[in-house]
Amino acid sequence: MTGEAGAFGAPRVLAAKALDQLITLLAQDGYEVIGPTERDGAVVYDTVDGAADLPLGRLDEQEGGSYRLKSSRKAGYFHHVVGPHNWKRFLYPPHQVLFTAARRRGGFSITVPDAAPPKRAFVGVRACDLAAIQKQDTVFTGRDYKDPGYAARRAAALVVAVNCTRAGGTCFCASMGTGPQVGPGYDLVLTERLTGDRHEFLAQAGSQAGADLLDKLKGRAAKDDDVKAAEAAVTKASRSMGRTMVDGVETLLKENLEHPRWDEVARRCLYCANCTMVCPTCFCSNTQDETSLDGNEAQRVRTWNSCFSIEFSYIHGGAIRREGRSRYRQWITHKLAHWHDQFGSSGCTGCGRCITWCPVGIDITEEARAIAADKGRTKT
Repeated sequence: MTGEAGAFGAPRVLAAKALDQLITLLAQDGYEVIGPTERDGAVVYDTVDGAADLPLGRLDEQEGGSYRLKSSRKAGYFHHVVGPHNWKRFLYPPHQVLFTAARRRGGFSITVPDAAPPKRAFVGVRACDLAAIQKQDTVFTGRDYKDPGYAARRAAALVVAVNCTRAGGTCFCASMGTGPQVGPGYDLVLTERLTGDRHEFLAQAGSQAGADLLDKLKGRAAKDDDVKAAEAAVTKASRSMGRTMVDGVETLLKENLEHPRWDEVARRCLYCANCTMVCPTCFCSNTQDETSLDGNEAQRVRTWNSCFSIEFSYIHGGAIRREGRSRYRQWITHKLAHWHDQFGSSGCTGCGRCITWCPVGIDITEEARAIAADKGRTKT
């Protein structure tokens, strides 16, 4: 629970100015601090040097295919919700060199990139995104075959999470069981509170590293009223979600693979892959070799890919999923149903990005709800 005393000490209340102190401490400890900042009309994740770089006083308005920022005197540093970026890009980069091969006196040598990544502190990680990081942990480090690059970057990351006290128009994390309250896996979690002329954070450590940071920040011991107020704000966000996923969606989709709704959504889908690019858990990739013009050096590179691309399912002789309905069905059924078979949980955390950043406003919750409302139909 928010502010609950645990193995790493009781919660504390920090003044808003302590946020700047926190970022300074992280930088002094050798971390590259990544946090939300405004650029090109959106909140994105990038390097921040202090609290002044954060989007103080900015709120986002999100609906299917629509995103706008506006100013509000009632908004703090973290009253926006998620934007087009997610933390995946820092742990599982969109372009990664796996190795370099070079000619050497009649032979060749293989060079693997340095396995020691930079230390990074992620500030402002939402509950849905922390859940997404943990799902990617399962994919890349929790199986028989581990990704050494991902594992190294993950081990070097420190997480300062934020409990959401406001839900966005396309959020549905409450129905996915992933938010708005942050679950395990953070080093430090903050709950922002603005009441009258008071601007504060309720802070709770979730690891020894987080406890060490909290000890260095000026603040006071939290009272019961502080904890209850923070919990009430998170509960309010939970009850004001913009969307809700239908119950039993895993079984629903598995039992309706030939439903006519797949054709209906295919007529609207542009197959632009926006939904997979903004998704914090999608991990489809392509591996290719890039050779220098003189032929003396080559690199094997892994880049993000998408199951919406017709080439993604290419096997000798052609693509398996040529029709748009097959590609959309593959994405949604893998995300909401077959991910359970592979990894033991849903692949969706309810962040709502795929709805907001779809150019035609296709809504994953609406598609599931439409099938649930008419699950007796089958394609003829």
